[in-house]
Amino acid sequence: MTAPVPRSPDLPPLEGLPVLVYSLGIEGRDLARWLVAHGARVTISDTRDEAALAAAGAVPPEGVERVVIGQPLLDPAGFGLVAVSQSILRYNPALARARELGIPITSQMRLFLQLCPGRTIGITGSSGKSTTTALVGAMAREAGIEFVLGGNIGEPLLAHLDEIRPSTTVILEISHTQLQYTDRSPHIAAVTNVTPNHLDQFSWDEYVGLKRNHIAHQSRDDVAVLNQDNPVTRAFMASVRGRLVATSIEAPLQLDGAFIDGGEIVIRRSSRVTPVVPVADVRMRGRHNLANAVMACAIAAEAGWPVTAMARAIRTFTGVPHRLEVVGRAGGATWVNDSIATSPERTVAGLRAFDEPVVLLLGGRDKHLPLDVLQEAAAQRCRAVVCFGEAGPLFHGALADRVDVAVLVDALEDAVAAAAGLARPGDVVLFAPAGTSFDRYPNFEARGEHFRQLVRQLPGFTVEVSP
Repeated sequence: MTAPVPRSPDLPPLEGLPVLVYSLGIEGRDLARWLVAHGARVTISDTRDEAALAAAGAVPPEGVERVVIGQPLLDPAGFGLVAVSQSILRYNPALARARELGIPITSQMRLFLQLCPGRTIGITGSSGKSTTTALVGAMAREAGIEFVLGGNIGEPLLAHLDEIRPSTTVILEISHTQLQYTDRSPHIAAVTNVTPNHLDQFSWDEYVGLKRNHIAHQSRDDVAVLNQDNPVTRAFMASVRGRLVATSIEAPLQLDGAFIDGGEIVIRRSSRVTPVVPVADVRMRGRHNLANAVMACAIAAEAGWPVTAMARAIRTFTGVPHRLEVVGRAGGATWVNDSIATSPERTVAGLRAFDEPVVLLLGGRDKHLPLDVLQEAAAQRCRAVVCFGEAGPLFHGALADRVDVAVLVDALEDAVAAAAGLARPGDVVLFAPAGTSFDRYPNFEARGEHFRQLVRQLPGFTVEVSP
């Protein structure tokens, strides 16, 4: 029997409706399954060929009537609804055509925020959103509450709708591309920071606007958690409609929120300041991760969870894979996987997490972002730089006269081999590419896993290391 269709303001009746889903990725498959379950006749269109889809494990869900791959996105004419993955940017000609024809457009995150019966916590930002989301999830677990963790971290959100009750808390990582289509904001909406990123996709003003959309639809009963140390998120504070909560690692706050005071993370609520945990107990390296821990505490406080749960989570949380992840030791050097560093700013944050001499691996696909801060940080902290991939020549040209040794190679395999030859005992070999993975890999996780494999094959490799 067809499942009853939840109410959504812009969703036409689905029974027998021809629906076109753009993308056979995680979100596209989640959309297709949900639409089929509610009686829609689903066609999926994906520009990737069979080999690329097989490599990504993209198998059409049961009940999909038609799948068209390896060609431009299908014309939406004749369909009653277009459902898009976040990978399809809002200015895509296929979506312009749908708007011209008056066909409704929805997305996984749009539908989920419209239909979710539970309390939602959404976390976005240029960097730190994955780590903050995972740490908030760990705090929820320690607090013993009923929760679901999902969003941009890859969970099929719509598949969870049936198990979510009004008492459930849903913790979401939300990307800028997911925010292209949302017309709802989470009950607690947090923005870690906004810095130049993805300028190969959007202008700076467009990108900032997408992040602002995260809080734009809140009501007076909702909460916005914003980083006071970041000038863009600080500017967002003037447009908050509900309760404003701030975070800082630079100075104590007069606003309610979380900050550093006397070597401790503390929470301020209604003039009362409560210690959570000493900064020294944060196990993740780097000031950016300290900012993530402070943000997580502010969110957990607004959710009403005990301080003891926050402290237990922080003391045991070591981070998220591919984010300053220690792979092991080889040749006397510590090898660190920071494949998530897909922008120069994130690479710089990784560099600042280490006092040891650094051999830095840079490469991937360029995002048209400024390199001046990376140049300065590399000059101060890197003994050598190895550049690879599509953007290798760009990075090599920018850094060759800033560091003692700059090497240009073809692929990641060559970069690891070159770094092994350059690294000395006591060094950190930091894989923080500053570019996206899309010149060779489907995502930064696949790139990071390949780096791990290559490092584990080095002579004398051992995992017994904690930098």
